[in-house]
Amino acid sequence: MNLLSPLDYVALAVFFLCWAGYSAIVDRVPSIRSRSVIASMDEHRRRWMLALLDRENRISDVSIVNNLMTSTSFLANNSIFILGGLVALLSASDLGRRVLLNLPFTDPPTSDVAWEIRIFLLVFIFIRAFFELTWALRQFNYTSILIGGLGHGDGYIVQAEAAAQVANRAARHFNTGLRAYYFGLAALGWIIHPFALIIASIVVLRELHRREFRSVVREVLSRG
Repeated sequence: MNLLSPLDYVALAVFFLCWAGYSAIVDRVPSIRSRSVIASMDEHRRRWMLALLDRENRISDVSIVNNLMTSTSFLANNSIFILGGLVALLSASDLGRRVLLNLPFTDPPTSDVAWEIRIFLLVFIFIRAFFELTWALRQFNYTSILIGGLGHGDGYIVQAEAAAQVANRAARHFNTGLRAYYFGLAALGWIIHPFALIIASIVVLRELHRREFRSVVREVLSRG
């Protein structure tokens, strides 16, 4: 028995093309990445670490790192809660489908296996988000240790550059985890209807591109 319709396969292809294609182009094509918010912030983090060499009091800098770790930890913890809810949803497939059947314009799967395939897609997405965010959290922790080891003056430029690189890597993995959250929301559309997955994937792709390449924040950051 074919559990997925041709429209389901098309919707999945659009979904993974939007997610994997966008990530590959933005993260791995230097000429495109250089015009993004991420690249602008990489340079600002590098200037931040170099500025530390001339500062005696670094309490505010440690507070900034702690704030970054707190927001990252919040999303990582939420990933665990979401995964717990998804696992519970696997055991209540009949209830979930009955709820969707009462909504207009929905086409929930009729079999348990087809329902579980949709839920497992969400499980995969938020497992990826969890690993990306926890790795970002560890790298922000490493950044705080590198800041603690920085001395003063030009003799510590190499160490400051290393701290900036670690902070930039942490931010990159944080962004990847956050991107998984966005596409996780798009994947919810597949439970409603394959067309909802297609539309949600395109909307998320457009919103990510707008925020990273066409937003006012990017213009402001690129001036500095």
